[in-house]
Amino acid sequence: VQLQASGGGLVQPGGSLRLSCAASGSIFGINRMGWYRQAPGKQRELVATIISGDSTNYADSVKGRFTISRDNAKNTVTLQINSLNPEDTAVYYCNILCTAQAGGPTFNYWGQGTQVTVSS
Repeated sequence: VQLQASGGGLVQPGGSLRLSCAASGSIFGINRMGWYRQAPGKQRELVATIISGDSTNYADSVKGRFTISRDNAKNTVTLQINSLNPEDTAVYYCNILCTAQAGGPTFNYWGQGTQVTVSS
């Protein structure tokens, strides 16, 4: 399974970005899709997740500014990021929990990361 993330970049405070991640390969079902981020010198942290049925979960620091969504037909997850501030600067990683066959084990996959830099 491969995850291809895109959409990062340099943006001014208050700006917006849209991150996308497409999963491909031997996927039977995706249980959960999500985004994590890691700022310099800090541990990787949860940003947002979405599970089958479209139930979402957000870190408190991004609630009201970030929106996660998924397209089940295309195996993609998108993170709309609004009202960016410098504290949002980090490498953003997409993540999926999926199975390769019916009733099979769940596997955890990570994308390569996309840099988001918020600076004036």
